[in-house]
Amino acid sequence: MEVFWSRGYHATALPDLLRATRLSRGSLYAAFGDKHSLFLRALDRYIADALRRMEGEFDPRNDPVVGLRAYLAGYVERTSGSNGRRGCLLVATAMELAGQDAEVGRRVAGFFKAMEAKVTDALSRAKAAGKLADGVEPAIAASILVCFVEGLRVVGKTAPARIASQAAADALVGRFVK
Repeated sequence: MEVFWSRGYHATALPDLLRATRLSRGSLYAAFGDKHSLFLRALDRYIADALRRMEGEFDPRNDPVVGLRAYLAGYVERTSGSNGRRGCLLVATAMELAGQDAEVGRRVAGFFKAMEAKVTDALSRAKAAGKLADGVEPAIAASILVCFVEGLRVVGKTAPARIASQAAADALVGRFVK
């Protein structure tokens, strides 16, 4: 995963994967199949890690607004300074492959849909608790927030100051919650 994340799919060569996995060519192919299959497994792991993190942030036992702020704070942290310059495997993959590789496109779209569903659920719980601003529809707000955090990932490649990203996140949340 780290090799694909740092180099991208097309720029990752077999010797890079052999070094990273410490496997011989035959063992790598026996364990993972081809480069594309290994990449899909790495992408699946990245997606699973992100969804697991969001499950913690949006734990239904916790206040949904607190969860929303934690979710955004996590993205601010991951998109600021050297963390931001590293970028996001999923965003890089979407830009490099999603339009030309149907299997990758399905995974990327599935992740965005799952993320949007988690945010929608949190916002729906906030609305039920009377914490959502008047006129805010959870599904629409969730779509906006997903676009925002993925945009942070792209802008993060320029290593913006954490304080600027946090201010933008706070201003956006302020439009949705009371």
